Amino acid sequence: MMLELDKKVFGNIMTREIIGAEPPLDPDTKEIFEKEFSILTKELESKSQTELVRILEEQTNARDHVNSRPGAMALAQDKIQLFNEYNEKYIKTIENIINS
Repeated sequence: MMLELDKKVFGNIMTREIIGAEPPLDPDTKEIFEKEFSILTKELESKSQTELVRILEEQTNARDHVNSRPGAMALAQDKIQLFNEYNEKYIKTIENIINS
């Protein structure tokens, strides 16, 4: 199964940036995730329940997409782990808003 490398999986972050060698984990990738997380969570404030549910579904799909080949040794495991941390944080934020 081929991964869609140009698929946006977290804000403007694409699959290729998570599983590829570029950008390097430190400091670039962490900084990029921090910025995207900040933008994404801010944007949630203006979303309707329907949009929030759709975004939640998209992020769950993105998680499954990125983790569909976790055993492939050539992939940047540290960046996949970082994606998972930020994505889970984002999913929890969305769920909290939906349930509040």
